[in-house]
Amino acid sequence: MTFFQKRRGLLPYLLLAPGLLWLVFFFLVPLYYMGRTSLETGTIFTGYEFTWHFKTYTDAISNYHEQLIRSFLYAGSATLIALAIGYPLAYAIAFRGGKWKTALLLMVILPFFVTYLIRTLSWETILEDDGIVVNTLQAVGLLGQNGRILATTGAVIAGLTYNFLPFMILPLYASLERIDGRMLEAGYDLYGTRRAVFTRITLPLSMPGVVAGVLLTFIPAAGDFINAELLGTPRQTMIGNVIQSRFLELTDYPTAAALSFVLMALILVLVLAWAKIAGTESLMGAEAR
Repeated sequence: MTFFQKRRGLLPYLLLAPGLLWLVFFFLVPLYYMGRTSLETGTIFTGYEFTWHFKTYTDAISNYHEQLIRSFLYAGSATLIALAIGYPLAYAIAFRGGKWKTALLLMVILPFFVTYLIRTLSWETILEDDGIVVNTLQAVGLLGQNGRILATTGAVIAGLTYNFLPFMILPLYASLERIDGRMLEAGYDLYGTRRAVFTRITLPLSMPGVVAGVLLTFIPAAGDFINAELLGTPRQTMIGNVIQSRFLELTDYPTAAALSFVLMALILVLVLAWAKIAGTESLMGAEAR
């Protein structure tokens, strides 16, 4: 008998080992050093010393609470817009796509073939003051002659929505695609109207996709800094911009690390609250009544 045949109970742990080692070395270890850095005092010139300086956290929240709030507002707005756009699109692909499903899904993920930075820079070009979007809106009277879109809150939210929209569409499509067509046929026989079938069968069964899409869109959007940097102004600065500048420009590592932990903690609280609101039935994909 081979070693694995004698010790079958070890096989699951051996299969888990690569993933666990990856998490330890590339998540837990950096997290530890980040936490340690957040409690240090000093400067890059004098060196940093670990002093259990928890005041860094209170100072960080006090000084940058506006950027924190703004980040969550922008991320929440982008998530709601992505849901409003993504659900009908995912629904159409799942139930009306036919032989074009693969091609339509390819179009959804096609932006990922271009780097995130280049995609955002392209939006900067599209929304510039002399660009086609501004000229068109001015021509139809929806934007004043001196109006602009670039360097506004709307531009930042639009950039966030565009860049993270596929993260909303794909889980929604996966949930809608798994719905048994026979259940919909029975729903039409039972309820008679499309609206009733959608609200009583389709929407409840697709809630796992809604929950996943909201989380996959909101979490990276809240920590983003590229869109605010390229499409906004200092008035649209998000917490990601503050962390980036504190780490790379001002070399204020303790404050940057503390802000990173504050951001993670707040996102975790919001995720738990969202999971509680959505309910375990939605998370686990319970059947519609």
